[in-house]
Amino acid sequence: MGKDGHTVELYKQAMGNYPTGVTVVTAIDEDGEPIGLTVNSFASVSIDPILVLWSIDESVLTYATFKNIDKFAVNILSSDQKDLAFLFASREQERFLNCEWTMSDNGLPILTGAAATLQCKTHNQIEIGDHTTLFGEVIDMHVEDADPLLYHKRKIAPFPTYFHENKYE
Repeated sequence: MGKDGHTVELYKQAMGNYPTGVTVVTAIDEDGEPIGLTVNSFASVSIDPILVLWSIDESVLTYATFKNIDKFAVNILSSDQKDLAFLFASREQERFLNCEWTMSDNGLPILTGAAATLQCKTHNQIEIGDHTTLFGEVIDMHVEDADPLLYHKRKIAPFPTYFHENKYE
């Protein structure tokens, strides 16, 4: 299939119609400073060992840094963290001055109020297309009883409250 403009737009439309959760992946750079970016290309890979994956575009400013880290945290955003999704998707340089976070015992920045946080050691990386997919082995996790934030058709919104009502079963 060709890469003409119509094909690319059709692909974006198809993928945009696939709802995903919204995460912020965080780490510490080579200078000891926290870094992070909003990611919706996140998925579970394996139970034994517990592995997850996420992808980063090679045009992202922190691309080289994330490729060279040995650990990272995936913060699965809760339904009330839309502002964090936009903050970490922005060009704002001082992202961590504009949000609440703590440093974990594993030396990773953890966003306060996330629905879940998975702390990972880098397990593998695959460069493919214009992205690199990073695989992480989960070494620690924290889960809250909170609904996630969702991404669909280029919009970010809370999880629909009616989703768990029995009338749709």
